[in-house]
Formats: sequence, C-alpha cells, structure tokens
Amino acid sequence: MGVCEVLKDGDFVTSTHRGHGHFLAKGGDPKLMMAEIMGRETGYCKGKGGSMHIADISHGIIGANGIVGAGIPIAAGAALQLQMSGKDGVVACFFGDAASNQGTFHEALNLASLWKLPVVFICENNLYGISVRQDRHQNITNIANRAIAYGIPGEVVDGTNVLAVYDAMARATKRARGGDGPSLVECKCYRWLGHHAGDPAHYRPAGELEAWKERCPVKLFGERLIDNGIIDEQQSKQVLESAAAEMLEAQAWAAQQPWPLPEKALEDVYV
Repeated sequence: MGVCEVLKDGDFVTSTHRGHGHFLAKGGDPKLMMAEIMGRETGYCKGKGGSMHIADISHGIIGANGIVGAGIPIAAGAALQLQMSGKDGVVACFFGDAASNQGTFHEALNLASLWKLPVVFICENNLYGISVRQDRHQNITNIANRAIAYGIPGEVVDGTNVLAVYDAMARATKRARGGDGPSLVECKCYRWLGHHAGDPAHYRPAGELEAWKERCPVKLFGERLIDNGIIDEQQSKQVLESAAAEMLEAQAWAAQQPWPLPEKALEDVYV
C-alpha cells in the first residue's frame, strides 16, 4: 500500500506470483480478482490467468508472474515505452529477495540505469526463497547495495512501516519522473505462511514468526493512527471488520460465477 499510494493514473505495476495485495492497492476490484483466482469467466482474464497471472491494463497492472524474476525486464520494457512516448509515467516493479539472484534482475537494472528509465525496483525481502533463508543464498545483508554496481540509488526501508515505504517510494518516483532514472528500494518484511498451502515451514527458527507478527504492518499503522488521534480504537476495529467483510463478499460472489466454456479456450490466446 505504501508503494501504490504514490502512483498515479498512467503509472504501471509488475507483480509477483503473490501479487494480490499489489493488485488491490493499485485499484483492482476484489470481486473480479476473486473470480479470476477461482478461474471464473467473469474474472479479469476470463479465468485464464488464475491466481498467478492476473492483469488489468486499465488500472496499469501489467500482470503478476509465476516465473521468479520474470517481471523485472517486463517493467524495464514498460518504462522504455513510457520514456519513448514522452509520457509522465513510472513503473513500480515488485520482486522478492531470491529474484535478485536471477540474471533478469541484473540485466534489467543495467539497461534501466544506462537509459535512465522511469522505473522503481521494489524488493520485498521476506527473508526466504521457498525454504532457503537469505543468508544461505546471498553473501550480502542488504540487497539494495547491489544498486551501487549500476550507479543508481539503493535504499533499505522497514517494510512493516507503511509511511517509511511511502516516503522512500515518493523519493524514487520523483527521481524517475524527473528523468534521472531508476532506483532500488528494499523493503524488509516477512512471510508469515509457508511457501505453499502444504508447507509447514519447519525450517524457520523457533520464535521468529511470533516476533515478526508483532510487527504486523496493519497493526502498527492502526496503532499509529490511534496514537495521533486520527481514529479511535472503535473506528480501527470497524475498518478491519469492513475490509474482512468486503473480501468475504467478493469470495462468495466469485464462487457463484460461471466457468469458462471449453470452446472459448483458444480465445484471447496469442501464439
């Protein structure tokens, strides 16, 4: 949310296989998103994209991606299009810590730096690539340090602090819109659940999950709003209940939507 609140109409987002939060933050409809996740005809991609490939160009959402690191060069390409067309747009590119080991990461940052493309690379460092902890697949602590090799700014922020993320994104987009090129923003966060539904995540040290749950960004932001007198505890509770109810309503609506017809399997497919 801290990233997408900075973005404007005409800006784009490339996402990951866990891109549902990005999708909603950029203005996606929960009902149509749920319909797509469930493979229904009324979903954003008519049920053909599924959970990992949701896209909606009308909201600037180029798409989620099931391939690790594949969205990074796509973001650079979208940024090149914005630059060549003279549009005042920015691309926000989300990826995880393990994706920063892929060749696509380095190739895209190199080109974006060289051509001063209007893209912000946002690494959601949740400490794990499937079951492999970051310190077992990288000999660095801060992925943002890799920006140095490409002559662009790299910044580390607390990914559980919505306002800190917003501020970092605001700086990066200002630079991009001003023609100064890309930035790399690393958000330190955590993956609460396992990599997949059947993953018990026994590879995590005892107490690690519980410690990170205390730093839940929703909880911390709510507490900050209350402390500053913007809302009270009752209003905070109502916001959370309303959000939960909206998602349950979207889920129930999607479950009643029709399946795509078999004869439409090859429609909207390009080869």
